[in-house]
Amino acid sequence: MTPEQITRTFVDFFRERGHALVPGTSLIPPPDDPVLFTTSGMHPLTPYLLGEPHPLGNRLVDLQRCLRTTDLDEVGDSTHLTVFEMLGSWSLGDYDGSQSVRWGYHLLRDGFGIDPGRLHATVFGGDDQLGPDHTSLDVWRELGVPVELNREENWWSNGPTGPCGPDSEIFVWTGDDPPQGTPGTDDRWMEVWNHVQMRYRRHDDGHLEPLPRPSVDTGMGLERMEMVLRGNSSVYQGDGMTPWVETVSGLWELDQESLRRVSDHLRSSVVVLGDGVRPSNTGRGYVLRRLVRRLLTSLWRDDPSRTLSDLPSEPFERTLDRFGQRTTEVGELRRILADEEGRFRELLRRGRPVVDRWRSRGPLTDPDYHYLHDTHGLPRELVDGLLAEVGPGLSDRP
Repeated sequence: MTPEQITRTFVDFFRERGHALVPGTSLIPPPDDPVLFTTSGMHPLTPYLLGEPHPLGNRLVDLQRCLRTTDLDEVGDSTHLTVFEMLGSWSLGDYDGSQSVRWGYHLLRDGFGIDPGRLHATVFGGDDQLGPDHTSLDVWRELGVPVELNREENWWSNGPTGPCGPDSEIFVWTGDDPPQGTPGTDDRWMEVWNHVQMRYRRHDDGHLEPLPRPSVDTGMGLERMEMVLRGNSSVYQGDGMTPWVETVSGLWELDQESLRRVSDHLRSSVVVLGDGVRPSNTGRGYVLRRLVRRLLTSLWRDDPSRTLSDLPSEPFERTLDRFGQRTTEVGELRRILADEEGRFRELLRRGRPVVDRWRSRGPLTDPDYHYLHDTHGLPRELVDGLLAEVGPGLSDRP
């Protein structure tokens, strides 16, 4: 199945069950939202999960692009991406979690043709405030799917406050041998779909208030489902990442983790740029700048002469096409990346001798880090990681 076929199968399944299609939005949340980027499919729907009526009704389905900086250190493994697409379905005070789980099982088995023997579920097992999620637990047991009980891992929220509730995660076995263990004991179980019962609102003091209209929010990673259905060994073999992986590997010799990180950060940077963000030292612009500097660090580790200007236009164009951003000029994006590359090279040239002098005095302390940041513009992560990892010849380049 192609990503388009996966999306159509998902959307059609829920539209046949009365769900209205909601157009996907930019990575940029509304102006009054304090979060820098849309991190999940439910993010744009937060007001409706809290009780505001949605103009399209109580059953919704969509495909939403998302960005998560919390997974940056995991990018480079087989399943994590910085920017990804999320298929989602919602019940806004309509059907309950048991119906959602049951539909989820049937879509995976009948719509996508996944062998039920390759499925495993996890369910909220209770904590100091609440008991186990029997709603999901009973359905999975009835369907014959093995279940693992967890605590924090199966409690979903989009931040320290706001809507939250127990979730049930669905995993698919990706190993070559018969399934074994549980998601908590064997990482060949890969999460593909999360079903959240939005029953509560958490307040600033931590207490939970039951929502007057409990809802259901589900999210399925499109790239991960593509990996499962195609029998790929990583999300980097999917249609969205292949143009970048093939281009980067054709230009430069990198180890697998660096190849994946550079490919992911390039693609993510293009999507963020396509949604109107520009590099800066604060907010969204700093996230973008950080992505570019992380990929350059990996690229320059073995050869400081490598440059992003060697990239052809094709992967830029294919990414902009995929995310509906072709109003953005490829030439403008290439110019912005070239400017960032030059800025970062100059920062390294000026900053590395400064850091070397401070390190010669002994281990750096917190006041040292503050001084290097405030006086020389060198963030802590740059001091600890980027300057230490790039090739020694970089600081001598003109």
